[in-house]
Amino acid sequence: MEHLLNKNVLDIEISGIRKFFNMVNDIEDLISFTIGQPDFPTPEHVKKAGISAITNDFTSYTHNAGYLELRKAASQFLSIKYGLNYRPENEVIATVGASEAIDITLRTILSEGDEVLLPGPIYPGYEPLIRICGGTPVHIDTRDSDFKLTAEKIKPFLNKRTKCIILPYPSNPTGVSLNQEELKDIATLLKGENIFIIADEIYSELVYTDKHYSIANELRDQTIVINGLSKSHSMTGWRVGFLFAPEYLCKHILKVHQYNVSCISSISQKAAYEALTAGINDAEAMKNEYFERREYVSARLMEMGLQFVKPDGAFYFFVKVPNHLQTTSFDFALNLANKGKVAVVPGSAFSTYGEGYFRLSYACSKEVLQIGLDRIENFLNAKN
Repeated sequence: MEHLLNKNVLDIEISGIRKFFNMVNDIEDLISFTIGQPDFPTPEHVKKAGISAITNDFTSYTHNAGYLELRKAASQFLSIKYGLNYRPENEVIATVGASEAIDITLRTILSEGDEVLLPGPIYPGYEPLIRICGGTPVHIDTRDSDFKLTAEKIKPFLNKRTKCIILPYPSNPTGVSLNQEELKDIATLLKGENIFIIADEIYSELVYTDKHYSIANELRDQTIVINGLSKSHSMTGWRVGFLFAPEYLCKHILKVHQYNVSCISSISQKAAYEALTAGINDAEAMKNEYFERREYVSARLMEMGLQFVKPDGAFYFFVKVPNHLQTTSFDFALNLANKGKVAVVPGSAFSTYGEGYFRLSYACSKEVLQIGLDRIENFLNAKN
């Protein structure tokens, strides 16, 4: 009876990241630079807040959008960190990770035939959700602009079917960010247009150069800001995300969220409150360590003669597969895993514009990075 299923679901596939991870995970003595999982533990005081929630029976349903004190803390966090102001009563929703926030936003704003513009290469989690909604993802090639989706690149793709633009910065897989001037240019282009902007800012606390700036500072009424605690506080398994949007949008997105999950885990909400208040600067120590790793990996890759745009956020390098190898990114990654005992993600997992590259996550210890990079170097030398 499989043929009776929703065609939009039948036509999508499992993420290329997970598919490749599952394919090579059983290789013996493999070092993995694949999954974007912080290697730090959740801060101790945050874990204790979760335990306290259980002990004190904070285990019932909360308001669909999250209990009010949490929404106040999330609103205050954004105000302090990025100068954004959202009313906790009706412009903030706590979601099951940033992933659910993206899903319910797209399901609220998209209709059949709408187009969504997004940079290529890009994290593979957006396109399937767009297609399930009956929308059409339109990738814009950013390979010649240091992986930045600029106003100049966006303009030729705008038409009457354009409903939304996704700005996922800092970027997964490239680690690249957009600065304030670049975002202002995009805002000037889109201001007053019937186009929504989804600003996926899940890596906003992991920016190493300029301070993170959100396009919502420029186009608040058209922007949905998505954030969360998975990367900033190493809370991937707690599944806490946040959606910030003007009230006219939020009230409709909340309906989809309500029928989807009712509310997020009450225990995770208490832990999240602790993270956003007492732990407001918890990401600093992690960011400093990531910065040191970034510098180390950058130096090693340069010594190997590999080409890349140095990331200024997140914890990824997007590296060009050496031309002389004359191979696809998938075959390169598979050979590296089998023969070099290092797993990276083939660039083809991040749209067709990722072909010819591979993503390397440095969310692991310096010792593991050294061993893995030594292996990559040995693998490449053996190929020369």
